[in-house]
Amino acid sequence: MNGFPFATVGFDLDGTLLDTLGDLAAAVNHTLALIDRAPLTTDAVRPMIGRGAKHMLEEGLRASGGVPDGAVERLYPGLLRFYEAHIAVHSRPFPGVVAALDRLDALGVRTAVVTNKVEHLARVLLAEFGLADRMATIIGGDSVGSRKPSPEPIRAMIERCGGGRAAFVGDSIYDVMAAKHAGVPSIAVSFGFPDRPAGELGADHVIDRYDELVPLLARL
Repeated sequence: MNGFPFATVGFDLDGTLLDTLGDLAAAVNHTLALIDRAPLTTDAVRPMIGRGAKHMLEEGLRASGGVPDGAVERLYPGLLRFYEAHIAVHSRPFPGVVAALDRLDALGVRTAVVTNKVEHLARVLLAEFGLADRMATIIGGDSVGSRKPSPEPIRAMIERCGGGRAAFVGDSIYDVMAAKHAGVPSIAVSFGFPDRPAGELGADHVIDRYDELVPLLARL
């Protein structure tokens, strides 16, 4: 691997590899409209992202007037259907993502995605941008029986990628906690959807742009 210190680099998806805020907010607002709720702003939806679509829906209901009994389970399938049908209308890779992946690939580093989004939707979304096939593994919130902040998805990523030293890149406290509990360095991006400033997430390192990632990893 040309002396590079990591065999695997894992990434969160929403708010880390891809800016998906517009499409996630549209799915929440479509679902709220079904029960005659007013739409939420994208800024209101932003901190709801990170623990999966069901959590996002529950928070959207809470923010728009409360969570009626049974509403989350009743509305959740419809939210997923709408989101899958409109999964990449507004979503885009963050600047520098593809170049960073190209650089890691050239160094012989395996890349992977560990997200709390359900695996099927993660694969559909990544495929929209030609990123699915270049990942050594894609682990969703329903893939291994637990989701971040549990370390189990990170451990599964390392195992599936053949072992060796790994690092994990994310934008939320769930990403940082999962990485720390799995014993791997955590790198927070400052441009995602965190519920607090990136410097307050407790990550080992913070980057502001993707062109900082590979040089940082090379020094660790």
